[in-house]
This record gives sequence, structure tokens and C-alpha cells, in this order.
Amino acid sequence: MILLKDILYKVGLNAVVGNTSCVVNRIAFNSKAIGKGDVFVAIVGHVADGHKYINAAIQQGATAVVCQVMPENLEPGVTYVQVDRSDKALAIIAANYYNDPSKNLKLVGITGTNGKTTIATLLYQLFKKAGYKVGLLSTVKIMVDDVAYKATHTTPDSLSINKYLAEMSAVGVAYCFMEVSSHGIDQCRTEGLEFDGGIFTNLSHDHLDYHNTFAEYRDVKKTFFDQLPKAAFALVNVDDKNGQIMLQNTKAKKQTYALKSYADYRAQILENEFSGLLLKLNDQDVWTRLIGYFNAYNVLAIYAAAELLGLEKNEVLRLVSELESVSGRFQYFVTPNKVTAIVDYAHTPDALKNVLETINSIRTQNETLITVVGCGGDRDKTKRPKMGHIASALSTRVIFTNDNPRSENPELILKDIEKGVEPQNFKKVLTIPNREQAIKTACQFAAPNDIILIAGKGHENYQEINGERFDFDDYKTVESLLKQLQK
Repeated sequence: MILLKDILYKVGLNAVVGNTSCVVNRIAFNSKAIGKGDVFVAIVGHVADGHKYINAAIQQGATAVVCQVMPENLEPGVTYVQVDRSDKALAIIAANYYNDPSKNLKLVGITGTNGKTTIATLLYQLFKKAGYKVGLLSTVKIMVDDVAYKATHTTPDSLSINKYLAEMSAVGVAYCFMEVSSHGIDQCRTEGLEFDGGIFTNLSHDHLDYHNTFAEYRDVKKTFFDQLPKAAFALVNVDDKNGQIMLQNTKAKKQTYALKSYADYRAQILENEFSGLLLKLNDQDVWTRLIGYFNAYNVLAIYAAAELLGLEKNEVLRLVSELESVSGRFQYFVTPNKVTAIVDYAHTPDALKNVLETINSIRTQNETLITVVGCGGDRDKTKRPKMGHIASALSTRVIFTNDNPRSENPELILKDIEKGVEPQNFKKVLTIPNREQAIKTACQFAAPNDIILIAGKGHENYQEINGERFDFDDYKTVESLLKQLQK
């Protein structure tokens, strides 16, 4: 069973029962997906334990089982492999099954709280414009050169990652840009991949429903850089104090970028308008259609990564000027009577603060800023009052509404958000649970030259309520409502 290559020293091989030379068909970690001759990998998940489904997988036709705990009753003719961590074993087995596809292209991982999707997607755009076949693994979508697939997670499961990388390799993709989430790192989804570069954007309050502390969240991110090979580059934002922490134990070539600090790659904002940014990148001026202070960091990271990957500096500057904004990331339009509507994925306190400060740095005091925002259910509750405080402090008017309540009571989520509003901002705030009605009310409030920000869901085209997904698109909704109101 060549699939077990590297399992012993990378995962820990505790016991083997049966024939490891058996021929297997496919790999699966969902017993329902098992067919005759397949390998079933029993993952200990946060919701379900795959060990409970070993017998079901064997009944479906599995001829081999990889697990952390051996079943009490072993079926004759079935090979059992016991390992220390089955999620890590799955990643190694997946890489072996697909013949290590990450080695056939240049793979760059982007991690951090905010900016991952923008940087990954714009690097994909830039290298496509430079004439290369390119891959993308992102929150918004997966691209195998020109073929698009729907994304379900920021970082897919390790089996899917290797499948997509194998498809990319087969069609001659030269570069792949991949979002690397803390969940993906912690669950070993990126184990067994050979990265040519890693980018750290920033670290702020997020995912503390999953990680016990901020330090744990930070240290999980750090392990990605700890594991980068010597031949790779590690590019970090040193305006964030966590940037240097990411570099502490990495073997990769250390590279830094910043707007405020001394760094290998530096940027200065010369102009910041709704039409775009004029930046000085390492003493070279460049205009970009991307907007805002936070996007200056993103453009700088893209510029640095492209140069580190071998593109010529002047070519990179030209391509940066042609980049277009990413769906749901400061995506905006202006109506005929000059109302500006902005849709952004900002769903963390830091991201919301960045977007609001960007808008406030561009607008005049004569223009009203109306913010529509909520917080997701079944996620970190501690960020809700922080989001409420930021939205109410930095907006002229605020409407709190449902995001994706999931299985939580929406009213309780909204009450958590309201706790962050300080007394002097009470009069600014309105709570409307129905998201469409909240957006409609914001549109009704808006006068010519006013600005509406709809934050939290960005590119998402659904709302998840009580475990069911309903069609809902912030951008299409506000566009339609403003058209109706201005007829």
C-alpha cells in the first residue's frame, strides 16, 4: 500500500493488522462515500467521530481502515492501520494517492485574519494577466486555470486540495495561490503539501469559538511558517506585531512588508479616493482601482510576492494597475443621484474598523454614512459587542440586523451586538432583524451623496437560518432596492 509512504515518521504508525500490500480503489473520510475496495479514514471531528462509522464503511465495501483507535472487533480480510492522528494521515495519504501534485507547481499559501481572499484572488488575476496558467483555492471559489468550482470552506479538506492540485498539474498550471485558514492548519489539511511561499497579512479577533485563546489562534498560524521549507519565502506584514512572531522559527527566506515600519517592501499612500489608490511601492508610483488603507497592504503583499516568484518589477507594477476588486470586498456602485452603496465581507472587529475608517477618510462631513451589519450565529460571541461599538462609533447611522443566525436565536445575537453601543451613540442605532428590510430602510434613509455600507456577508449569496440556506445576495438586494426607490 504505497499510500502509507511517509506515514511512519510524519504521523506515527502504532499498529497494522492485515495486508498492507492490498490494492485499493479510492480514499474517503465519509462512510457514505465509500465504495468497494476503498480506504476509509476515521477522522475525530468537532461534530462527529468517524470511528463510529467504521463498520458502516466496511459494509459499504471498504477494504482498509485508517484510524486512531482500533475497533474491538476486527473484520477478517480488512486491513487496519492505527496512527496518532488520522486527519494528518489523511493529508499524507491524499498527497501520495495523487502523486504529490503540489511538487509540480509553485504553491503559495496566504494566512492571517483579513486580506487572504483579496491577496489570493488578485495574485491569481495578476499571474493570469502575465500569461501563466494559474490555480486558486479561496473562500469565494476554486479555479483550475479557467475552470471554476464552488468553494465550501476557506481551506478545503486535504483530499479535495490534492484532487484540485492534481487537476491543475494535469493542465499545466504553473502557480497556485491558496488561502490557509487557522482551522485548515489545526486540522492538518495542508500537511504533506510543498509550499514555495507563505504570506502573513495580520492577526485580529476571530475564531475564538474554535481556538481557546488568541495566543492559541496566533500559534496555530505560526506553525504554517514553521513548516515552510528552506527554499520557500516567508513574507510577513511587520506593521502587525505578530509578523515577527511568524518568522521566529521558519527555515524559509524571511521577507517583510509594511506601510509604517522599516521593511523589505514598503508602500506610501499618496492619494486615497473612491476611484482608487495612488501608491508609492518601493519608490515606484502605481495607481490601483482597489480602495482603502487596508488594500494598500494587500497591493503591497501582491507586489512583493510576484517579485519574489520571479516576475520582473516593472511588469508587476503594470499588472497591479490593471487589477480589479474581488467580489464582496469593498464592492461598490454609485446611483444616478450619487448614493454610494458598498458591500464588504468585514465580519471581524478589525475588518469592520478598517472599512469604516477608509470610508471616513474619503467622505466629507456633509455625507451621511449608514452602516448595516450583524454577526453570525454559532460563532465567537465575544466579538459581537466589539462590532456593535465600532459600527456605532464610526457611522452616522447604524442598523443592526441578521447575518447568518444558523442555529442561534437571532434576537439574542442582536442583543449581544447592542451591548457594545455606548450611551452617546444610542440615538444612531436601529435594530431590524430582517436583513432585506434593514437594507431597504438604509436605502430609504439615504439622500444624494450619502454612503451605505452593508457589512458581514460580502460575496455570500445565501442566508443560513435554522440549518437551512435561503437565497440572499447583499449586492443584488441593495442594487435592486435603490433602483426601485429612485424611479
